[in-house]
Amino acid sequence: MRPLLALLNAACGLILVRFTVSKLAAWPISVAAFVDMAKPLGIDPTFFRITTGFIIGYASLSFFTNCLILLLKKEKHEKVKLLYTFNTLYATGAMAGALFSEFFLRTDPKWALVYIAIAIVAVAITNALSRYSKIPELLQGRADAAQMQTIEAS
Repeated sequence: MRPLLALLNAACGLILVRFTVSKLAAWPISVAAFVDMAKPLGIDPTFFRITTGFIIGYASLSFFTNCLILLLKKEKHEKVKLLYTFNTLYATGAMAGALFSEFFLRTDPKWALVYIAIAIVAVAITNALSRYSKIPELLQGRADAAQMQTIEAS
């Protein structure tokens, strides 16, 4: 499961790099979208676009960092586990903000962007579940009898 999750984290990081570049390099399609989305907020669209570029850029770094943590098998250390959790929560929040922007700030949501954001949130949730749930142990058959009884009782 770890190699697949590392691959998914790397893919999400690469996808978000593309969106970061489009915002920070002021691609025309991105500029037009942020002019549209900044109107309801009453803020400068350039500031909104650049700020969003940095937010999405850090989310991409979060996914790449999680990928390295998984590949280097360092997720057992407490500080690394805290970093992994923070990265996962940050990426989830950034994509929740992207979904909010698509539905409430844009006059016509771009469904391809919505689907991409949902997929990225699904990977982030899988990150969290893989670290803090008994599901991976159950799938691999490593749960002991006490864990099985606890799960069956709930």
